[in-house]
Amino acid sequence: MLDTPEAVVEALRENHERPHGPVRTVTAEELVETAEVFEKPDVLVTALLELMTAYEFTGEQRKSPVVFARILKLWDTTPESFSPYEAHQVFWRFKWVTTSLLQVPEMPLASIDGWIDQMRSRYEAADHGVQPVAAMRYHLAHHTGTGAADAYDLWATRPRTDLSDCEACETRHHAWHHVVEGDDTAALDIWRPVLDREQECSEEPQMSQARALLPLLRAGRVDEARSHHLTGYRRVRGATGMQAEVGHHLEFCAHSRNEGRGLEILAENRPLFEAKGAPLDHLHFLTGAEVLLARLVEAGHDDTAVAGPPGRAWTAAELLAHVRGESEALADAFDARNGTTAVGDGRRTRLALAPLLDEPLPLGLRVTAARTASADAAPVAPASARIAIPDDFADLVREARRLARDGHPGDTRLWSRVAERLADATEPYDDALGPEDLLAAELAEDRAQQLWFKDRHTSAAAELDTAAGHFEKLDMPWHALAARARARAWVTAPGSRDGDAPAHAPDRTALDELLREAERLLTSAPFDGEPLGAAEAFYGADLRAERILAYLAVRYSVAFSAFQELHIALTGTEEDQEAPDRKGQVAALTERFETSTDTLCSEATRLGYPHQAANARQFRADLLARRGALAEAEEELRAALRDIESAGRPWRRPRPSLHLAQILLAQQRPQEATDLLHSVIADALAHDDPTLPLGPTYLLLGHAATHLDDVGGAVRHLSEAAARFDQADAPGSAVEARLQLADVLARSGRQADAVAVLESALSDVPPTVDARMTAQGRLTLGRGLRDLEEYLPAAEELLRLAETVAGWSEEDRGDVLTLVAAEAATTLALAERWEAADTAYERALAAHAEAPHPPLITLMMREFARLTLQTRDSEGTDTALEHLARADAVLAAVPSDQEDFAVWYERGENHYRRARVLAEAGRFDEALPEAESAIAAHEEGGERGELPRAEAVRVAALIEGNGLDRAAAALTRLTAASARCRQAGHPQAADVLDALRQELRSR
Repeated sequence: MLDTPEAVVEALRENHERPHGPVRTVTAEELVETAEVFEKPDVLVTALLELMTAYEFTGEQRKSPVVFARILKLWDTTPESFSPYEAHQVFWRFKWVTTSLLQVPEMPLASIDGWIDQMRSRYEAADHGVQPVAAMRYHLAHHTGTGAADAYDLWATRPRTDLSDCEACETRHHAWHHVVEGDDTAALDIWRPVLDREQECSEEPQMSQARALLPLLRAGRVDEARSHHLTGYRRVRGATGMQAEVGHHLEFCAHSRNEGRGLEILAENRPLFEAKGAPLDHLHFLTGAEVLLARLVEAGHDDTAVAGPPGRAWTAAELLAHVRGESEALADAFDARNGTTAVGDGRRTRLALAPLLDEPLPLGLRVTAARTASADAAPVAPASARIAIPDDFADLVREARRLARDGHPGDTRLWSRVAERLADATEPYDDALGPEDLLAAELAEDRAQQLWFKDRHTSAAAELDTAAGHFEKLDMPWHALAARARARAWVTAPGSRDGDAPAHAPDRTALDELLREAERLLTSAPFDGEPLGAAEAFYGADLRAERILAYLAVRYSVAFSAFQELHIALTGTEEDQEAPDRKGQVAALTERFETSTDTLCSEATRLGYPHQAANARQFRADLLARRGALAEAEEELRAALRDIESAGRPWRRPRPSLHLAQILLAQQRPQEATDLLHSVIADALAHDDPTLPLGPTYLLLGHAATHLDDVGGAVRHLSEAAARFDQADAPGSAVEARLQLADVLARSGRQADAVAVLESALSDVPPTVDARMTAQGRLTLGRGLRDLEEYLPAAEELLRLAETVAGWSEEDRGDVLTLVAAEAATTLALAERWEAADTAYERALAAHAEAPHPPLITLMMREFARLTLQTRDSEGTDTALEHLARADAVLAAVPSDQEDFAVWYERGENHYRRARVLAEAGRFDEALPEAESAIAAHEEGGERGELPRAEAVRVAALIEGNGLDRAAAALTRLTAASARCRQAGHPQAADVLDALRQELRSR
């Protein structure tokens, strides 16, 4: 019941603790009405200031000046009703009113000028410095585009006062002035303290992070831009008071070619389309949306569904027209008010800017917005593609055939174009290209190749059988034989995505028969023989090469099948391992594998096609690596690369190089692996290879960078890997890459970045992702949110994880449930949700009884002791001491021979926390022995105990010097401990002790 002034004041205090939003604003309005009833000016002042704060931070600046007029009237009539803080706020909020008036185009400039004049008069009358007044003059000049340079000089050269904006906000304004002037370098230099979080406030760094995005892109500092987008957007998402900043993030998505991410941001901020309480900020939001939508429409995605103002469905083109109309009207209204074109010019400049990157900047985020192109569409050549696509159809087919004969990956795009041209039915067939069935067979072979790379092995084999049928009809036995052999080998490969067609056991009989057929053909249709029909005759002088390549394709298929069969046998299930005569089976398969690869290698070398010998060496290297023979595997792969070099086919280097990089990384040679992986990507780009698995390549690069302690490189490569897995429609691999990325970010102290990535990655985890890996990601997310002091979301995440882990088998669960439950309990305590925290506390103890984890449980108990004393005043010291007594009992139950458990440390920390609790309760005589027990316990830890021992000494000295008035004893203690720290190589700890010694001595 708000029936007394005191009740209103208490309600105001509670409302002030709420996050900014509609609930806080409406409550503040109601409390002003209630305060008016009591005719208590001091209560009304407090209520009005709270309401003005709510308007300022929820984008309701239209209403702010009216509230301040009431505050100013009370200041003039009953200044004694204002506390010292509130009196300071009167002058502080003159600035809020100025910027609020600028937000409203209906407010005449003369009125704003007059308001700034009044601000100056009141500041001078109260003997306040006028630097804040100069700042308001600059903001007005900047907004209108009139005299901004002179106004900036007048503001920037004046000394700061206690009424100046905080350092972080002033830094933002200084930096933005230079951005508008076109000097990104100066702006980013000025911005450094805010972007590095040396200067912070309630609005910073998130406002600066949004505004610095495009300057960072223009400066080529894309890693920083990525990070500031990840961390900054989370802090402005959905905030009506930050809608201008949301607009900057939308603009960043367009210019970094992350339009899908931009559509997600639009969807998450749909209410901002109706948040019109701050028209200038609303214009900035609309302009960011307009930049994004214009980019989509220009790219031909007019009909893409997008999120716009609530109440109807929107396409990109429809929303663009709506946003454009509203933003043009707003800009025109401001320019009419100002008598200049500054606001409209600024909007037009933003809209005219072209994308700042040629390729999408990987953000490390999973984009769930609808795709704008079909995943099954033909491959699109990147800007870096090296293969030209001829316009003439005959030239197009001839070039595709040439590249296919050489095994060049660039043939893929050409065959796709051939298929498109034929599908158009506008190309008259040229008989000079040979029989039409020949082209049909070649296209079937290409389709098979593309299906193979998508792991659709059975479908690929079917296409090869189709090709073989065409070749047989054309009387081309060598080509038909090669297609049949590849089909029989491919259909047995594991890992096929053909859901209705599981892999079959290798058909050795069929492959052996095909090999015998090849040997018969060597007699009836030798390499140098005559053509068997018009189709073969078409090849002319190339017929010999065609037949040799077909023969080697058969040999390759036999070797590939033998490799697959031996690999399956060596990596089979436990049941397979115990099968009767398994040793004999493996021996027979090994002999078959060695015979087939030796023959392929020798025949390829004899016939002058060493790249096929390289294939045999890659099979050998794979099996060697799986057996742990890394040096021998490396030798085979280096020999394979030499074969490829001698064959003059550099486009075949990437795959053996990728495998070699894996071997090098396994041998702890990350720098060599990194160099090799960069060459893999360079080769793939140089030879236009769309089939190279770039996701795994970038993933390996990320691992290598991690081994090299190159956090920036690891973040770049793992982000790229996730994006490539998305493009390859491999959601499980994409999630795993993001979980690894988040782990790198978290371990490097970039918790905000890690949280942004994890929130994205864990929103929809495919069942193929390892459950423990997902659980680790959720644990990292919970810890990250806790580190960001988002305690309630952190606790919710940890509680959900606890429920998941509780459902695991006892063997899988281990002590994970104990760990998660303990962390959830502590986090709930940090969130001051004590009832839930107590429940989680008991659950952690129950889990500990089944699967002990003493360090986590004792840490939880010590944290409860600390937080109980801080936030549960009514429970006080006794409850805190009870927690510590339970921690002592946990330690007493630990077996004396338990390994990997520093009982000395845990015991010392219990004594240390008890000393702190007792000292805060004023029980210094009891506190000092506990501090000394902590010192003694940490003494047992030797070198590892030096730093916690030094902290225990510091607390003991404080208790002696301040609580017990024994300064001399405290000084003696500190002198000895400081010398000890310096001798142990801990100068910073010694400095802390010396500072306390100096403080005690000065008293």
